[in-house]
Amino acid sequence: MISTDVLEEKAPIVGSLRKAEEVTWINPLLESTEEAMRKIDLTMEDVRDAEARLERFAPFIRRAFPETEKDGGLIESPIRETEKMKDGLNEKHGAGLKGRLLLKMDSDLAVAGSVKARGGIYEILKHAEELAIREGMLEEGKSYEVFAREPFREFFSQYAVHVGSTGNLGLSIGIISAVLGFRVYVHMSQDAKQWKKDLLRSKGVQVIEYAGDYGAAVKKGREEAMRDSASYFVDDENSVSLFLGYAVSALRLQRQLEAAGVKVDGEHPLFVYIPCGVGGAPGGITFGLKLIYGDHVHVFYAEPVQACCMILGMTTGLHNEICVQDIGLSGMTEADGLAVGRPSKFVGKTVEHLLSGEVTVQDDRLYVYMKELLDREGIFIEPSSCAAFAGPARIEKEEVCRAYLKEQGLEERMEQAAHLVWATGGSLVPADVRAEYVKKAEERRP
Repeated sequence: MISTDVLEEKAPIVGSLRKAEEVTWINPLLESTEEAMRKIDLTMEDVRDAEARLERFAPFIRRAFPETEKDGGLIESPIRETEKMKDGLNEKHGAGLKGRLLLKMDSDLAVAGSVKARGGIYEILKHAEELAIREGMLEEGKSYEVFAREPFREFFSQYAVHVGSTGNLGLSIGIISAVLGFRVYVHMSQDAKQWKKDLLRSKGVQVIEYAGDYGAAVKKGREEAMRDSASYFVDDENSVSLFLGYAVSALRLQRQLEAAGVKVDGEHPLFVYIPCGVGGAPGGITFGLKLIYGDHVHVFYAEPVQACCMILGMTTGLHNEICVQDIGLSGMTEADGLAVGRPSKFVGKTVEHLLSGEVTVQDDRLYVYMKELLDREGIFIEPSSCAAFAGPARIEKEEVCRAYLKEQGLEERMEQAAHLVWATGGSLVPADVRAEYVKKAEERRP
């Protein structure tokens, strides 16, 4: 392991990270989108292919999950203007935020209630399609509604799916796999909330609990899957399928922004703030947004101070070769969906020239933002999701951010900017757990 002194010499910000201080980091490796995309093997064609696959499966989704009927079997969330929350950031946090503040409500995604409903469900559908094609079960031109029928369920029952998770990915993988008929094993770390384990078990999913962290759960899940040739392992750290499933969201967001009258161009910059754990969901979203909007979109990630693995991996250039425990952090956080100690190398290397920067956030602040959003907008999202509000709270307030805006030629364009906070989970949280979160928020109100 590299000493912290050497790390701090290479990346001085490590000194603040190891003290669990809140930091704001601007990525010095950011390039023009055109230059960055030359280094990435994936293309818009791959994203369009993923979108087409989800459309093929829409008849199955509509039948298996009636709550998707209104969207024709597509699992999608709305965007919502949050003017009162913007006022709160300005009045209580001194943000000085201009432009529009919007919320992308993946907290309300059908089926799994989080952003993981995108990549997780997509990967399992792709796996199911590949198995069915290999078996000759799909007739050309036949509706994918057939995936809801008993012969398909019997066929998939021969196969198992394994995944390691702190919670939300496990929910998405577990729910969709069980509905298709797979035998499902979700390996959950100590950070996972009890209600998520209970929900999975109610769906017939085998939940295996570990005393270790996310990395330990992933390792065990991978090992178990490798012992059985009929098993499939969902690799949250390295999966291209997950990544592309998340990237499809950018295509849909583009249509939503247009419908809402939100322009994105040289005069109207778009800022997007996404909570980050291992990196899969934010990475895929970033890639998709950059394909569409290029240099007109500026993406920032948000992580808990004790589990800031992506910023650690990117600032040191070590990616998955370093974990937060290496610099003395615990990896423990109340933001269970972000409780990851080691980042994805695949994602880190993919977005290292696309990402504008990152912020880290103390756990207490998550509850402050959560309660503010609930009081002002009547919207509940998980504490993990609320990390992203640190982005708009700082983008026009902190000196390092103002320097970024000046360098990008955005100072005079902030009145016309749109700021989009990506809510990553919340709608499935039970009422009693919500009440506990609200109580914690009231106890921590500044």
